[in-house]
Amino acid sequence: MVRMNVLADALKSINNAEKRGKRQVLIRPCSKVIVRFLTVMMKHGYIGEFEIIDDHRAGKIVVNLTGRLNKCGVISPSFIVLTTSAGIMDHEEARRKHTGGKILGFFF
Repeated sequence: MVRMNVLADALKSINNAEKRGKRQVLIRPCSKVIVRFLTVMMKHGYIGEFEIIDDHRAGKIVVNLTGRLNKCGVISPSFIVLTTSAGIMDHEEARRKHTGGKILGFFF
């Protein structure tokens, strides 16, 4: 299985384990972004200590959970498509042109 977003997968694993009342969760694969994100979470007290296990492959992280976390996730950039008097455009272009309109849909 190809992983598209390892940070989103890791945060979803933490979220699911927290909901189930688990005390630990295993995250695979290990990446620098995940480690830095977990460091920030640990600094603010939302998770306990975590250990990086080097298995000479992709690596693993064992995270100790504290039960304090309600929800976590990744914010994906999305685009809103608007219909305006100047035509159909995305929200960034409409903001630059200072025009408003109705939302047709969105994608990300």
